[in-house]
Amino acid sequence: MRAYTKSQNISLFVLRLVSAAIFYVAAYYKFPFWSETPEGISPFMLFTTRFLSIAEPLGATALLIGFLTRLAAVGLMIILLGAIYVSQFVYGIGFVTPTSAGWNLALAVFAGCFVLAAFGPGKWSIDNRGRR
Repeated sequence: MRAYTKSQNISLFVLRLVSAAIFYVAAYYKFPFWSETPEGISPFMLFTTRFLSIAEPLGATALLIGFLTRLAAVGLMIILLGAIYVSQFVYGIGFVTPTSAGWNLALAVFAGCFVLAAFGPGKWSIDNRGRR
């Protein structure tokens, strides 16, 4: 890994923190699907939601501590592509809506994960331990 400047290391660290926080919150809102099944949800969507309630915090933790960061970022990018697809083509949500975010938020987080996949976690990470 090439040496980054101090400001680049800070930027990558902040990006990891913010991205992890977004995925922790997303997973938190999926946990109720373990105790009760909403009416009308398909078995596939129930399985997917439960799976994501486990995968998202694992990926977020990997980003947070900088462990297998590039792999975790790519995995989270796949999840985000699915979120964009479901938002737009299954639920018909636009890029933005008058009252809340559309799939623009997922696209912005996708871009952040893309940066982490391309540039790595920076100096302050488990992936970079032992390197100067």
